[in-house]
Amino acid sequence: MSELQSIGLDPMTEEFKVDLKTLGELVDVPKNPELLKELGGPTGLAEALKTSIKNGLPNEQNSTETHRIEKYGKNVLPPPPHQPLYSIILDALSDHILILLIVAAVVSIVLGAIPYTSDDPKTGWIDGVAILVAVIIVVAVTSTNDYKNQARFRDLNEKTSDKQIKAIRSGEQCQISIFDVRVGDIIQLDTGDIVCADGVFVEGHSINCDESSITGESNPIKKGFTEDGLDPFFISGSLVLEGFGKMLVTAVGVNSFNGKTMMSLRVESEDTPLQEKLGVLAGNIGKFGLSAAVLLLLIVIPKYFIERKVNHEDIPSSAASDITRMVIGAITIIVVAVPEGLPLAVTMALAYGMLKMYKENNLVRHLASCETMGSATNICSDKTGTLTQNVMTVVTGYVGSLFEDCAAFASAAPKDLASVLTDGIAINSNAYEGVSTKGKVEFIGSKTECALLNFGKLFGSDYQEVRRRLEIRELYPFSSARKRMGVLVQNDAKTLRFYQKGASEIVLAQCDRYIDQDGQVQPISNAVRQMFEETINNFATDALRTIGLAYRDFPADSSIDFKKEAPETNLIYIGIVGIKDPLRPEVPDAVRTCQRAGITVRMVTGDNIVTARNIAKNCGILTDDGICMEGPKFRNLSRDEMDAILPRLQVLARSSPTDKQLLVGRLKDLGEVVAVTGDGTNDGPALKLANVGFSMGIAGTEVAIAASDVVLLDDNFASIVRAVLWGRNIYDAICKFLQFQLTVNVVAVTIAFVGTISGGGHSPLTAVQLLWVNLIMDTLAALALATEPPTPDLLDRPPNGKNAPLITRYMWKNIIGQSVLQLVILFVLLYKGHDIYSNFVDYNITKNSVHHYTILFNTFVFLQLFNEINSRLLSAKVNPFKGILNNPIFVVVLAATVVIQVLFVTFGSTATSTDQLKIQEWAACIITGAVALPWGLMLRLIPIKEAPVSKALPETSETIYTPPVDTSLPSTNNASNETAATIAKSPETTTISSSVDNSSETTQLVELQSKPEDNQSSSGGDLPLSVPHQVPSNDNERRNSVTEPPVDVGRGWQLVRQTHQKIRVVNAFKNYQKTNENSSIVDVVRRPTRSSIYLPSNPSSQ
Repeated sequence: MSELQSIGLDPMTEEFKVDLKTLGELVDVPKNPELLKELGGPTGLAEALKTSIKNGLPNEQNSTETHRIEKYGKNVLPPPPHQPLYSIILDALSDHILILLIVAAVVSIVLGAIPYTSDDPKTGWIDGVAILVAVIIVVAVTSTNDYKNQARFRDLNEKTSDKQIKAIRSGEQCQISIFDVRVGDIIQLDTGDIVCADGVFVEGHSINCDESSITGESNPIKKGFTEDGLDPFFISGSLVLEGFGKMLVTAVGVNSFNGKTMMSLRVESEDTPLQEKLGVLAGNIGKFGLSAAVLLLLIVIPKYFIERKVNHEDIPSSAASDITRMVIGAITIIVVAVPEGLPLAVTMALAYGMLKMYKENNLVRHLASCETMGSATNICSDKTGTLTQNVMTVVTGYVGSLFEDCAAFASAAPKDLASVLTDGIAINSNAYEGVSTKGKVEFIGSKTECALLNFGKLFGSDYQEVRRRLEIRELYPFSSARKRMGVLVQNDAKTLRFYQKGASEIVLAQCDRYIDQDGQVQPISNAVRQMFEETINNFATDALRTIGLAYRDFPADSSIDFKKEAPETNLIYIGIVGIKDPLRPEVPDAVRTCQRAGITVRMVTGDNIVTARNIAKNCGILTDDGICMEGPKFRNLSRDEMDAILPRLQVLARSSPTDKQLLVGRLKDLGEVVAVTGDGTNDGPALKLANVGFSMGIAGTEVAIAASDVVLLDDNFASIVRAVLWGRNIYDAICKFLQFQLTVNVVAVTIAFVGTISGGGHSPLTAVQLLWVNLIMDTLAALALATEPPTPDLLDRPPNGKNAPLITRYMWKNIIGQSVLQLVILFVLLYKGHDIYSNFVDYNITKNSVHHYTILFNTFVFLQLFNEINSRLLSAKVNPFKGILNNPIFVVVLAATVVIQVLFVTFGSTATSTDQLKIQEWAACIITGAVALPWGLMLRLIPIKEAPVSKALPETSETIYTPPVDTSLPSTNNASNETAATIAKSPETTTISSSVDNSSETTQLVELQSKPEDNQSSSGGDLPLSVPHQVPSNDNERRNSVTEPPVDVGRGWQLVRQTHQKIRVVNAFKNYQKTNENSSIVDVVRRPTRSSIYLPSNPSSQ
């Protein structure tokens, strides 16, 4: 009883014997193993934290757990700072041109209200006030839009905030939210994970972590117990390169190494390439408006005084007010000419597109990828889970004998055979049974391993009993390069047993014996080996994934050094199982859609070439003249051979991650825009290298997700097609707005300029009217045209080239054609409109009167409205109204503009310099404006040929080829050219397989490691990459790209991984100052749950 009372009465400060500072000192660089020893090692630390290494924390909430959270915190970080609405408004008001306009408006109010400078002091101030009101409306609408767009992007970032991880709670393996991780939790780590909190090693096998960007240690750090001379500490943000195990969490959230760094650093999105292009264009247009305004003042002010001198008139008392009005008119021309709507339209299109893409299972992580996808010419796709359903089931196999009924085989199999089969399946696996996110009890983990465990269930095997019974001595993890995994266990007191599983032909090559149908071990003769190879080929022909299973026994006192390498020779072949992964039903149509859109789809897979070829044919990827090749053969091609086959290469089988990198790099060198899918840790470099990297939201490792631009939330190839569609739609939305905006700019500036000169210094379009037009074209038109939904016909044309002009010849035709029409109509109304409209009413309209200018202004607005409808089309289509009801925002904007225009003209009076119009005049204005529709149709039907767009070759090559100097190998330039020519001209589907045994491959994987002083932020700032040894040729190149020393990826081939910086760093607590172009910034970590962390690359600043 006293023990219970003492536990209950312990104050919170004493309930946990270790404080936050002590826990932080464990993993702070340099790490502190001595402190861990003082705390009693992992066991003593677990006791101090009131947790259990075996059972973890309890599932239920109690007072201890409440105190735990109060003392050690939650695994969450404060949300990144966002710009409040008032700050956005102040930013908008800080625009120099708007400030000029506000000052001029205030001067106008003062001069208009003083009797000595105004003809009518009672109403003279109204113009200035109206201008101020118009400025307030423009700023309010623009700022509100910016604020909402910021909120949209923030919401999208929060979509990835939550992630499920594996933990031990109450002795059971389960999945918990990353936000629920607490100090004292036992977390399971696996290959490809990014460590979510600081922790201490408690159990595991062959765990290697990449901590290069944190500690500066370029080599992988092997984790284990201090007594074994290994590093026992896990640092949050480090990458698990291989192995699996468990760790005891010691710090979470803001108290972890990751969190401490992130509290001072945040990231801010950079402008996308399209935004930068439009920014330059907007600047040029603004200069045009400024020139027009200055020229106007240089003409009208001297003219004002000269005319009075010539006519012998005295300078009136209102001269100051008149000149102020001229200055306001000139400033307004600048306001109208500067296309603030361009960046707004881009932001709106991206925000709208990203939200819609998210609803269609594309989570965009980098804004630039939205635009880039519209230009994609190649998609290199994985097979499993992307083209197939990733719902795997063992449907056949050869274990002792061929079987097709798995249940019948399980019931009839000899006991010894069943035992070795099911034990190998259970122990050589990381999958486990638990409650999925859908609430169902099922196996969780690799789909292949889940299929094998379900197969083992048919034999009555309990995988948990096997794992308790067999003690793991060594683990040899699966990798894309090895294509197999193994485990060494203590089978009994006298025997060690090694279980192997992997690619069937690779495992078969390691065996010299097999188990026959009676369960007896027999030597593998040539005939038996050929029989197994034919079985593998037959399974692969049926598009089945084949997995080979083998084992071998060793005496417990064997002298073999099992830690050095896996004992993968002289194995006993248990057999082959064929796993069916059905094709996604929507994939063939999606592939055909891509091909129709001018996009080449290639399948890159680790499966054997027969399986890959059949699945590719079923998908429609492999055509009659396509080439199917194995990775080892591909990487040994010469440059001429590779360039000759690339146009027809459609399937790359038995490929390693470096083969995928080489393929992507070479395609980029040839000017292609490449999208790549990947799910594994080793896919990170290829995802980085691609123009757009797609990771798998379900099967993808955290490293792959961190390296990608877009996350496929459903792992579905059809979602990539939707991303392409939205990418093209976003680009088209900007082009639609651009051709509308430029037409308005040209017409408004020309009318205001010419009208002011010919109208005695008074513009026919007043400042308030021009500000209303500015609001229409900048904000409302951007909202209407940027939210146009995509149509299927966007995929009926080839991709836009990367270096295609922003304004095409077709767009220039529309801009110039509509501008000419509008200027002709408006000039006729300016000089003869009073006579024409006098015929519609029963009174005479005075030239240059308010009523005359109201008709001109009203017609101008309706010309823009009807041209906005025309702008919905960028091609020679007839009907601009088609699908208009699919965009309710467009309809609402049009209707709202008409309503506001009626109110503006009818009730504006002196404030808006308008006069009420009769119904006949309204009808005439609308009909005149509607002329823009048939005129637009006529323009669209005029044929015009676009300038040919050449492929944009990169300034710096992604791949380097050096012909091998080893003359003993049969490879010459002549032979290369001859082979390439033969392959390229061959009309039938070509299959090129390698005679090289995959198990003997020595090609090194590209390591994701670098020293801190050599690091610079990478594409999206996710993985540490080295600073180039070569100096970029110009500032722009230096700013946008980073290169690494070449890495060997094949015979004669080297890859220069280049990444493109997509984010910049801002301090969360200081005003943002752009970093020096020559400064180097190191990305510590980006996980899908958090923003990136950057540190200065100078070690002294770390």
